[in-house]
Amino acid sequence: MTDKLTVSVLGTGIMGAAMARNLARAGHTVRAWNRTRSKAEPLAADGAHVAGTPAEAVEGADVVLTMLYDGPATLDVMREAAPALRSGAAWTQCTTAGVEAIRDLVAFAREHGLVFFDAPVLGTRQPAEAGQLLVLAAGPSEHRAAVAPVFDAVGSRTVWTGEDGAAGTASRLKLVANSWVLAITAAAGEVLALARALDVDPQHFFDAIEGGPLDMGYLRAKSRLVLDGPLTPAQFAVATAAKDARLIVEAGEANGVRLDVAAASAARMERAAAQGHADEDMAAAYFASFDSADRPSD
Repeated sequence: MTDKLTVSVLGTGIMGAAMARNLARAGHTVRAWNRTRSKAEPLAADGAHVAGTPAEAVEGADVVLTMLYDGPATLDVMREAAPALRSGAAWTQCTTAGVEAIRDLVAFAREHGLVFFDAPVLGTRQPAEAGQLLVLAAGPSEHRAAVAPVFDAVGSRTVWTGEDGAAGTASRLKLVANSWVLAITAAAGEVLALARALDVDPQHFFDAIEGGPLDMGYLRAKSRLVLDGPLTPAQFAVATAAKDARLIVEAGEANGVRLDVAAASAARMERAAAQGHADEDMAAAYFASFDSADRPSD
């Protein structure tokens, strides 16, 4: 297979649009689709063909890349694409779908003769736009050369977790990593909320931890978004973070593990979304610390 591929990108939200652009810039033929077409149309300026349907997008594709909301949404879109899927094409499933949904996606891949790669990514808007995502991938070694140009275009590094995408090893690792990301984000919001409640200058907290083992670049980055903004456009939206947190909690419950911090993070994200922050960066979960009457101004 040539290094220049025809790649179908299904889902062009924050992450999918950035991935599609980087694939086009790498010289691949990109066919992009999004349920809300207006989100995909700007990709035409980058050389992508904007398709009207999933089936149109996947026609003739060497690789189908899905970056949709969750597992069920991914399965629905792939069913729409089914009439035009080419047997033997590679499917790189990059959505954070959780553990349970992988089974249905794998069954669909087998039914249609697709080579399935479980390939969620770590990173947010900025690394996605820079082509610096970390790709977590599982799939057969004999077919990896077919997807390597895609992973190279969207990411800085690929971590292979296994030979069988059906085992969901990459998706499991993604949940573990996201549990840490969400815990830090929730804790950062609570630190700032408590500082506000106790009339403590947040900078004094950062001065106190500076350079020590409690200091962390991610803590400072999320805190800056709360203190100085902007919360839009989101690096990782509140609504998506809430969905991922619930997937983490469900995975823990299914395997006999109680995840109190993840459950609390999910509740915070859901509360912030209900307050009107669903499309803002997940740092906006900060506002969930306050009752409506006591909320600070956005």
